[in-house]
Amino acid sequence: SAIVGALVALSIITLVLSLVRIEDVTLLPTVKYGMVFDAGSSHTSLFIYEWDSDKENNTGVVSQTWSCDVQGQGISSYANNPSEAGNSLRECLDKALQVVPAEKQRDVPAYLGATAGMRLLREQNSSATEQVLAEVAKTMQEYPVAFKGARILTGEEEGAYGWITINYLLDSFTKYSPKAHTWLRPEAANIFGALDLGGASTQIAFMPEGSGLSQNEASEFTLYGYSYNIYTHSYLCYGQNVMLKRLAKELIVSSSSTRVQHPCYPKGYTETVSLSSFRASPCTDGSDPRLALGDSTATLEGRGNASACLAALRKLFNFSACGHSQHCTFDGVYQPPLRGQFIAFSAFYYNFKFLNLTEGQPLAVVRESIEGFCTRSWEDLSSSYPKENPERLPKYCANANYILTLLLDAYKFNETSWSNIIFQMKAGSADVGWTLGYMLNLTNMVPAEAPPSLKGHRPSLWAAAITIIILTLIFGLAALVL
Repeated sequence: SAIVGALVALSIITLVLSLVRIEDVTLLPTVKYGMVFDAGSSHTSLFIYEWDSDKENNTGVVSQTWSCDVQGQGISSYANNPSEAGNSLRECLDKALQVVPAEKQRDVPAYLGATAGMRLLREQNSSATEQVLAEVAKTMQEYPVAFKGARILTGEEEGAYGWITINYLLDSFTKYSPKAHTWLRPEAANIFGALDLGGASTQIAFMPEGSGLSQNEASEFTLYGYSYNIYTHSYLCYGQNVMLKRLAKELIVSSSSTRVQHPCYPKGYTETVSLSSFRASPCTDGSDPRLALGDSTATLEGRGNASACLAALRKLFNFSACGHSQHCTFDGVYQPPLRGQFIAFSAFYYNFKFLNLTEGQPLAVVRESIEGFCTRSWEDLSSSYPKENPERLPKYCANANYILTLLLDAYKFNETSWSNIIFQMKAGSADVGWTLGYMLNLTNMVPAEAPPSLKGHRPSLWAAAITIIILTLIFGLAALVL
């Protein structure tokens, strides 16, 4: 009986230890990190992401650990001093090494993606563009990370990666159902569209109804076992900073005076601009014969007139190029009918957040709020918002009216579909933008294959555990018989 008892006890202990060992293996994953620089037209930001290695190809498992805003302007502003483009990244890189554990740093994939600012610089000066990218790469290679390259994204890539980021974070591609013990694909109508507004460009990306897109219009992805045909388009020179510059130029060349009324700026606000600054960007057509030569200046005087502001902004778009086509935005660009809900982020979100317009108000309320803000004087605004950047504060009226023009007149949202726009900058713990989608794509963390139908322990571990348990029971029964 003592032998039988010992064997039974041994079998129980073996069973417990086998199961504990299996749990230990599955509950101690390795944490991995990824690093992406977003080199925009007006500034650069660094994002660090982390994920468990055993969930590398699941959805919604990547989290944003940390972010850092690089001091100064975007890297395109260093065209005349490329080495400073690389040096500008050092402070954030130094801080990043304090976030990522030392033993993990060599394995961290690090990327830099440049957007519209560098696309514009490439049009002006391709050799300066290459020098800036080379200096950026040189700096990043000095750090103990797995540098994967610095490159300029196309506008369509920027839009598509933003679309991937949003739907990945919101579990729109696939979602695990514990009840059904399987992965489920949400309805196509629940796939979100993406609206991005930067300093030099703006992007729209969504999945239209049907499959009527041509190869030139579609971005094709196979994600988690399903194919997606995405309409995405980027409009260079239609970002908010470039828009303000274009608007100022049109107001100045249309005036016969050096003191020019600006309908979007608040009353009492003045700004002096150099006409030579318009010759520095492809977006403001420096060869325009209406621009005076030399270093002459003009003074913009705010008038705070919302309706006149809207009218002036509409002139920046070539709506007549669409003729009578309903499926056209402006400049003759085709766009299929809008579908589903959209996440509007970046400058869309920041401008409307400042005006307290991010909570889904009806379009009529939005219009009324913007009009009311535009009528406020510079003295009133500067005293009401003492902590706001004094260079940014007088431009909110123009930015908000520009957003209305872009969304309603160009992208064709209306009174009904306006409620489908969600102004949002975060999903879970991560910032919405193109950087996460870019890293996910380059690290193959959103596989083309469908996820397995059921998650479980490794078959080899299960087989070993079951074998030991069966052998133990056999010996126990044999002892009983003897």
